[in-house]
Amino acid sequence: MLIRRYIPLDENILYSENVVDFVIRKGSSYEPLILNHPGLLAHYQVGIYIVCYTTIDVYTQLIPYLGADFINCTPKVLGTLDRESLEASGIIQVQQQPYLNLKGKDVLIGFVDTGIDYTLPVFRYEDGTSKIRYIYDQSIPGAPPEGFPLGTEYTNAQINAALASDDPQALVPHMDLDGHGTFLASVAAGNPIDSFIGAAPDAEIIMVKLKKAYPYYLERFFVPENQQNAFESSFLMIGVQYILEKARALNRPVVLCVGLGSNYDSHDGFGIIEEYLFNIANIPGVCLCIAVGNESQARHHHAEQLYLAELPHTIDVKIGENAGNVFINITNSVSDRISISVRSPTGELVSRVPAKSMSTFTTQLVLERSEVSITYYFPLGGSGDQATILRIRDATPGIWSITLYGDILLGGRIDAWLPLTGFVSPEVEFLSANPYNTITSPANSAGGIRCGAYNSLRNSLYPESSWGPTRSAFDIPDLVAPGYQIGGYYPSGYGTMSGTSVATAITAGACALMMQWGLIGGNNLGFDTSVLRAYLIRGCGRTDAMQYPSPQWGFGTLNLMQTFFYMREL
Repeated sequence: MLIRRYIPLDENILYSENVVDFVIRKGSSYEPLILNHPGLLAHYQVGIYIVCYTTIDVYTQLIPYLGADFINCTPKVLGTLDRESLEASGIIQVQQQPYLNLKGKDVLIGFVDTGIDYTLPVFRYEDGTSKIRYIYDQSIPGAPPEGFPLGTEYTNAQINAALASDDPQALVPHMDLDGHGTFLASVAAGNPIDSFIGAAPDAEIIMVKLKKAYPYYLERFFVPENQQNAFESSFLMIGVQYILEKARALNRPVVLCVGLGSNYDSHDGFGIIEEYLFNIANIPGVCLCIAVGNESQARHHHAEQLYLAELPHTIDVKIGENAGNVFINITNSVSDRISISVRSPTGELVSRVPAKSMSTFTTQLVLERSEVSITYYFPLGGSGDQATILRIRDATPGIWSITLYGDILLGGRIDAWLPLTGFVSPEVEFLSANPYNTITSPANSAGGIRCGAYNSLRNSLYPESSWGPTRSAFDIPDLVAPGYQIGGYYPSGYGTMSGTSVATAITAGACALMMQWGLIGGNNLGFDTSVLRAYLIRGCGRTDAMQYPSPQWGFGTLNLMQTFFYMREL
């Protein structure tokens, strides 16, 4: 349950550019030091976690309390995973099966995304009223839901009043300026229009529009200025909690669709956002679907098995003209300690920096305008691993060489990641890239139905769909759903989208049909994420030419009709 602890005198304080948030685990040793600090503006409990808000200056005073757990407490910056499917997934066949009669009635589908264009006919019934139960817009201050820290809530009654007026925006000024959330909602739960129909057209919608990340984190992670879809994992947690509380109040089953991802983590599945989603995925009546990302061909991942005899090991990064700032995350296992040196394209050397946890070494290059910063974090909470963060400000074009040294080397596995596509210049890549283990966070955790994408027209993998497994050896993705040139609705009208986000929306719609059969129909009152995941995996389409689970295809292609055939045999 979300519990308000401090109430800011003015909610607008939390929208200040000088404010920063972070997340701690309830019951941690440093909890009293954080919560009793006079500089804390507000904090809110989300499950077993506490989201804290303070100013940047006070935050720097609190960081020593967190120790090496600082990197886990730091929210991740997430981005959208963009850019005749229902029949290929067996969904149309289920909708048309007279004895099933499943279209998602009395099931909710919740989205944490860029918002929704509530005026579109695809979200309105024949009488003109809305199928959207709630919109929670975190970007608009003024009327937050009870017990929540910020934003504005719009109810179904308010939305209907706006739709009946001459100027809807005057009453409900919520907008989806990007279109990603609108499109996913139309694919998962859109009403029939002409030849279009959503996967669960009778399901109702809860949309959370996420607030953009605080400037502190945009700068920390070198997010490009033109990237508007940069959200924090802490706001995603609050958005998911809101959806869960509304579903509980309505006494409805809910399917959560998360079409967001991040590369700003150690990819071990043990971060706070992964833990939180794992816990909610086990709640009866809740199903969580997460996109695995579109990173397999981005050349943003490097992996190597190191041996003492072959050290030091060099990672080469190609940086193009006007690439700006570059953020690189290098991770090694709990048994090892790695230190690094860096050489610029002109040959200037940043000598080996000793690996000391929570220490940062920063230097301005002499013959170049670039600034190099190296920070080590270990042991990380959950895994005990080490993360090494390299930040190059105003990077000189050419080949940058990162040399790794084994201070302690037993396991020897290292991975390095550049940020998500769209969060770093397209002119930046690893010369020796590896498409495996490109599953983005939070899909690299143990919870949720992790969805990849394939081209249902050619029965071929969508090329960019991220590949498994993960550093924790999880078999991800679980399955692939149609994700190439899928039709749906943007605020501007009908269009198409490709990628794992839209594949996840189709999967979420399929899960809503299963929720209707199991919980609303009384056929299986124990449905949760793990149960639905198992049924979907058993019903997947497979071929004898491939071994499953596959790092690319998971356990096969989504086939809901076949899933129902297998459930009938139980």
